[in-house]
Amino acid sequence: MRRVVSLVPSLTEAVAVSAPGLLVGVTDWCTHPGDLGDAVRVGGTKNPDVRRIAELRPDLVIANEEENRAPDLAALRAAGVEVLVTEVRDLPQALRELDRVLVGTLGLTRPGWLSDAERAWARAEPAVARTAFVPIWRRPWMVLGRDTFAGDLLARLGVRNVYAGHPERYPRVPVEELAAAGCDLVVLPDEPYAFAAGDGPEAFPGLPAALVSGRHLTWYGPSLAEAPAALAEQLRAAR
Repeated sequence: MRRVVSLVPSLTEAVAVSAPGLLVGVTDWCTHPGDLGDAVRVGGTKNPDVRRIAELRPDLVIANEEENRAPDLAALRAAGVEVLVTEVRDLPQALRELDRVLVGTLGLTRPGWLSDAERAWARAEPAVARTAFVPIWRRPWMVLGRDTFAGDLLARLGVRNVYAGHPERYPRVPVEELAAAGCDLVVLPDEPYAFAAGDGPEAFPGLPAALVSGRHLTWYGPSLAEAPAALAEQLRAAR
């Protein structure tokens, strides 16, 4: 594989760090690493420019079943483009999928950062023992529900998601219901919604709020190696 288009920011970083020069196309949301060379921006994760991607004549497009829309991936295949679709619902699956993409498909030597990530999470211990809800959006409020990668990472750090048994993966929950959920913590990542000290905690007065790095919580790539320590520190700093 010599020409790769990535439609997933996490996988963009994973490929760029492991094999600089393979990427010829990335999304507008691909922000890491800072220098992606001559890679062409091909639109968003939900609205990629299928024609532009096909014009790049990639050997492979890397996608994800949650971040990308099935009709777009079908259109790419109809244009004769090979598409690899990943699924990531927890940490072990993320590590397996990264190995499948980088080693199994792209034929790279297993990157050191991937082994570092495995060791870091194997050593991870609960930073707190809290019951929490985890908003990912407001207007309307949406939270982590069942079978989410971010929820699995938080569980490994001692945070029990009160909505982990919800039938939906990202349910919409009225703010009044969240406030009355009986939790002792609200976890507020800075992506996809950019929660911050002045935007989020004020909706839940009296409830400790942990402002955490969305990249460390939701990205599966090189950031996984530092994520346990970074997230643990931010959870302990909840105020």
